[in-house]
Amino acid sequence: MVGDEGHAERRAVVVEDDEDIRVLIEFTLGTQGFDVRAAANGLDGVALVRSFDPDLVTLDLGLPGIDGIETCRRIREVTDAYVVMITARDDEIDRLLGLETGADDFLSKPFSIRELKARVNALFRRPRRSPGARQADPVASPAPAAAHGHEILQHGLLRVDVDGRRAFRADDELALTRTEFDLLAELMRNPARVWTREALLRSVWGTEWVSDTHLVEVHIGNLRRKLGESAGAPPFIKTVRGVGYRMDSAAT
Repeated sequence: MVGDEGHAERRAVVVEDDEDIRVLIEFTLGTQGFDVRAAANGLDGVALVRSFDPDLVTLDLGLPGIDGIETCRRIREVTDAYVVMITARDDEIDRLLGLETGADDFLSKPFSIRELKARVNALFRRPRRSPGARQADPVASPAPAAAHGHEILQHGLLRVDVDGRRAFRADDELALTRTEFDLLAELMRNPARVWTREALLRSVWGTEWVSDTHLVEVHIGNLRRKLGESAGAPPFIKTVRGVGYRMDSAAT
């Protein structure tokens, strides 16, 4: 499906077993300029993501066969596309489980077309790979170097090439989701600043539709694990009790 704006530069996969909701999401994304493909179950959804290489995936939690959580885990092994988890069960456990698999955002049913558009637009206001730059072959690449205007952020062993969308701990490249990358870059741009959860929501998610600070907490937890933080060593990201987070100067 191609939207009213002409040839779609962005690709989306909709994984949803409810036909009415699936058609609604397909139509909505199509009007936003996405080339859309859809699947009715998790296994077909994973296969479609592998072959179509989308920029966005909307994923129902309660899928037949493998559920949305397992589907998201498998999708995250092959793509850094934005993933929006959709759930009919609006409780904290479902939200956290979805986010721990690598989802960038969530929507609770019933949701409005306006809300879906607002969430998607907020995601794509972030820096991202350019349209047409599909996944590269998994070949080891050298660490980034500052060149020709690239924004390079450094904090101890951590190095982030903002324009190249790559993050390293020493010489090891980190496999971060887009949201984890955006959080790390924001923290490293102002390493002495104490960021409240609300400020990170506004800066990274950038929309009035997102107000749940648990989004920040879960993604920070996932990011810490990928940074290799361990007991007894200074953390890269420090929790400032009662306020929020900042980069830890002891980790430099």
